[in-house]
Amino acid sequence: MNSPQHPAALASAIPARLQQLRYAMREQGLDAYLIPSADPHLSEYLPAHWQGREQFSGFTGSVGTLIVTADFAGLWVDSRYWAQAQAQLENSGIQMMKTASAAASLHIDWLAENLHASQVVGVDGAVLGLASARAMQAALEPKGIRINTQHDLLEQVWADRPALPQAPVYEHLAPFAVISRADKLASLRQQMRAKNADWHFLSTVDDIAWIFNLRGADVSYNPVFVAHALIGLDSACLFVSPAKVPAELGARLALEGVTIASYENAATALAKLPAKATLLIDPRRITFGFRQAIAQHVTVIEAINPSVFAKSRKTGPEAQFVRAAMEQDGAALCEFFSWLEHALADGKQGITELTIDQQITAARARQPHFVCASFATIAGFNQNGAMPHYHATPASHAVIEGDGLLLIDSGGQYQNGTTDITRVAPIGRVSAEQKRDFTLVLKGMIALSCMRFPRGTPSPLLDTIARAPIWAEGINYGHGTGHGVGYFLNVHEGPQSISCYTAPEPHTAMEPGMITSNEPGIYRPGKWGVRIENLLLCLPAPASEFGEYLQFESLTLCPIDSRCIDLNLMREDELAWLNDYHATVQQRLSARVSGDAKAWLIERTKAICK
Repeated sequence: MNSPQHPAALASAIPARLQQLRYAMREQGLDAYLIPSADPHLSEYLPAHWQGREQFSGFTGSVGTLIVTADFAGLWVDSRYWAQAQAQLENSGIQMMKTASAAASLHIDWLAENLHASQVVGVDGAVLGLASARAMQAALEPKGIRINTQHDLLEQVWADRPALPQAPVYEHLAPFAVISRADKLASLRQQMRAKNADWHFLSTVDDIAWIFNLRGADVSYNPVFVAHALIGLDSACLFVSPAKVPAELGARLALEGVTIASYENAATALAKLPAKATLLIDPRRITFGFRQAIAQHVTVIEAINPSVFAKSRKTGPEAQFVRAAMEQDGAALCEFFSWLEHALADGKQGITELTIDQQITAARARQPHFVCASFATIAGFNQNGAMPHYHATPASHAVIEGDGLLLIDSGGQYQNGTTDITRVAPIGRVSAEQKRDFTLVLKGMIALSCMRFPRGTPSPLLDTIARAPIWAEGINYGHGTGHGVGYFLNVHEGPQSISCYTAPEPHTAMEPGMITSNEPGIYRPGKWGVRIENLLLCLPAPASEFGEYLQFESLTLCPIDSRCIDLNLMREDELAWLNDYHATVQQRLSARVSGDAKAWLIERTKAICK
């Protein structure tokens, strides 16, 4: 990856980079060039090779779209990143363009309004999602604005562009790999037959890792590897750098009918599919470039990858392994918070937001089966906590001292599960206003935790349950309430999404076995932020004459700091839920901690009374 640069130095370099990009645009006859936050796999976290939007804007957030014309440059970002983008774009010559959510298409609207007939928009088709390409075509082509997807201008102007990642691929083995590779492929092929497809092409790296029970380290925080897959009814091919697959693993795959081909050959394989072939693709999970590569004689069936549903519904044994991972994670957090309170009280060690990241990762690393963090730790003190996706850097971070709230959002990748948790710790004196915000968020989190709902309910509809106590006070937050979580896979996965920014389509329905975050929040720009997050496991609830019902089990095991609660705002049933939750946390974690960590656990899980 590129070596980190000071924000000011990076911003000063951006105008020169944009000038190079504009020169390349003129050479190719492009009036505008779009750089999305994407790779050929449409990943959320990008290998350095595809971090062009960051390279040419200086904005380090995970989501954003950069558009450059001869006399304008704009970066479209949603509310999670407004404060961050405003700071990082200063003196870059790039204007921040606000959107309501990451799914918004306001950048396409801007192109339609600001370009005229015969002008050309360039974008690399290899990283442009098919759904995005179709949205651009629908908005621009009626106005006579052409789209050119043939040029990767970054390859021309990014002199020190990082190479493709080369981390080794390895197997996710039993007992944690509960379903064999052969069984997963057999089930997938059964679903292909049901759709009358004899071939299936995938590019999404978490789907591929799940189907083949393989893992890697090509993408930060997610144990996946860059690859494509073409699966037939009696064959399967992985397009991945052969050097990344150890010989013994390659031999085992070959015995199971899985061949290895060079990563670059995926498009060629699509073009060479036989006549009368029927190919299943997911239009939301494939790039425009790969769709264009499919031979015209191939019949294409568009539907969600069957593996999206399969991997989201954890089996009973997988859920048991995840529960154990939550105990391991909870024990690590007890050690961390015990250390934090003692270090703050002692006052001898200067503690910063960077220290928080180091200590919490070290505590997790002492737990069995730990692999790495599941995302970059967010440790935001006071005003930094008001930025939902804030990340401290050596060049810009806060010292933990004085009074206020410390928001910590972190997680771990374990071979037996993936964790994601947010807690808020009081530092010094906590004001009445801060306690009020904390309590409103807690009330929303409890409301969703207790929810019982009919099976088939689209997950976005559950979002309002967590927002209701917050909305009642005229407050809101600009991110979704919950995302799916993988099983030793991506910390963000679908198809479920508890978010008012997601369309409530049938495929988003909650199903038993799904693991989803529950993380409402309140953010006061320039002051503080509050977010409380547990992971929830969806389980069957008792059926009624009105049909099947579902409910949630709280998986995350870590005390919620009662020193931040305004008890006057809590109902008796909410206090009862919190006391029951803390009793469970203490019972499940007591055997896994000792000494100061155990004393901290017992103190922080004491029953609360008004």
